[in-house]
Amino acid sequence: MKIESPVFKNNELIPPKYTCDGENINPPLKLSLVPENTKSLVLIVDDPDAPSGTWVHWTIWNINPQTVEIPENSCPQGAVEGITDFGSTGYGGPCPPSGTHRYFFKLYALDIPTLDLMSSASASDVGKELKKHILAQAQIIGLYRRM
Repeated sequence: MKIESPVFKNNELIPPKYTCDGENINPPLKLSLVPENTKSLVLIVDDPDAPSGTWVHWTIWNINPQTVEIPENSCPQGAVEGITDFGSTGYGGPCPPSGTHRYFFKLYALDIPTLDLMSSASASDVGKELKKHILAQAQIIGLYRRM
C-alpha cells in the first residue's frame, strides 16, 4: 500500500499553502496498492514533535477502499472526520511554534467496512478501534518549519 502527495515528497517540506502560514487546507494525496480485501481506509495525520506530545492534525475513517486520491481542501465522500487536537473536525495544518516538525500522514487498510464512531471521536478512539482490523499500512512524512 502506498500514500504520496504531488506537492511534497517523503521527508521533504510541505508547501506553506497547506499550513497555518497559508490557506490551511489539506494537501492532495494519492493512494495506491490498497490490498484487494480492504473494506475501508483510515487516515491519521499527526506531529510527534509537538512540545506537548503528539498533536493530531486530521483523522478520517470509513474511507471507501476504491479511493485513489484525496484532492486538496476535501474529504472523501461518505467518510467521517474526527476531532483534532485543535478541538474541531477537519484538517488543521502544520503550525509549529518553532523548529522543524515532522507530519506523519498514516494510511490504514481495514478488514471491516466501517468504524462505528461518532465524529466527536478522537484519534485515540480511532486508534483503539482500528488496531484490531489492520490489513496494511503506509505513511508519508512531510516536514514544516514555521516562517
